[in-house]
Amino acid sequence: MLTKEELKQYNRQLILPELGIIGQEKLKVAKVLMIGAGGLGCPVLQYLVAAGAGTIGIVDDDVVDVSNLHRQILYSLADVGEPKVAIAKQKLQQLNPFVNIISHQERITTDNAARLIAPYDLVIDGSDNFPTRYLVNDTCVLLGKTLIFGSIFKFEGQVSVFNHQQGPNYRDIFPEAPAENEVPNCAEIGVIGILPGMIGTYMANEAIKIICEIGETLSGKLLTLNALDNSLSIFKVTHQNQYTQQPKVTEQKFTENAGTEISVEVLKTWMAETPEKIHLVDVRENYEFEEYNIGGENIPLYDLGEYISSFQLDKKLVFICQTGQRSKMAVNIAKPLFNGEIFSVKGLIS
Repeated sequence: MLTKEELKQYNRQLILPELGIIGQEKLKVAKVLMIGAGGLGCPVLQYLVAAGAGTIGIVDDDVVDVSNLHRQILYSLADVGEPKVAIAKQKLQQLNPFVNIISHQERITTDNAARLIAPYDLVIDGSDNFPTRYLVNDTCVLLGKTLIFGSIFKFEGQVSVFNHQQGPNYRDIFPEAPAENEVPNCAEIGVIGILPGMIGTYMANEAIKIICEIGETLSGKLLTLNALDNSLSIFKVTHQNQYTQQPKVTEQKFTENAGTEISVEVLKTWMAETPEKIHLVDVRENYEFEEYNIGGENIPLYDLGEYISSFQLDKKLVFICQTGQRSKMAVNIAKPLFNGEIFSVKGLIS
């Protein structure tokens, strides 16, 4: 039951017919685990706490750094050097005293993943590295937990809902982790400060819809957003791998993806020997392509779906970008729609 104080605090969302008293009571009894209290975790936590999600756990072993402040909006200069989970709990309790906030000041690992995730109904992953993403995904599949996923890169972000009502999971989009040297982080490549706020609010919105059982979720879909040109796309995601129902829960090491990846050297050989049999597509943004390219057709990743039906089946379809990450996403986007050979070029183009 909601108290008089809660009824007053949540009034503006209680009057929504889609949510109402029943939805608010579902929020009150919900148990949500947030993996990461960084750029994505901050807006997710603030909006879920404000909305009245009853119990929220926060997993993070990091401390506040001054370089965090342009995007991690829960913290200030006075918090530098302090544990993120401690500061987050303190400030979030001030925002809403009716929410029970549990701080887990530890890094999620194979040793504690099941213990941390099991007590919660819903898991939200705001981590910034691939081993953690695979570990969280596999543990959620194993325990039957719905997972809300978000990621950010420069000006681009992604959101999806995994393992919801037997829906696809993270490995259905990214079966294996990329090689370690192919994965630039925010410190190396940068990120616009507003982006985690944009993606984080989408993640919080998905959480509220799932808890209250309203609206249409992003299960079976990948939403992509580009803050630089305001483009937004939604791609369909389906089960791709037989092993996803019985995942091996490990902190996956970075490995070479041998499936559809080729090296720059292999591409150059193909282009020299049989250029007529290659359809090279650079999936970077137009401005990146104009600054530097090695040829081919420029189709930004988020526009790719509109063009796949026009690609010739008798040519090898080769995607390329700056690091190999967007080109691998392009492969996964194209697979359900293109029956020819598809490749992603790994590593930096030069």
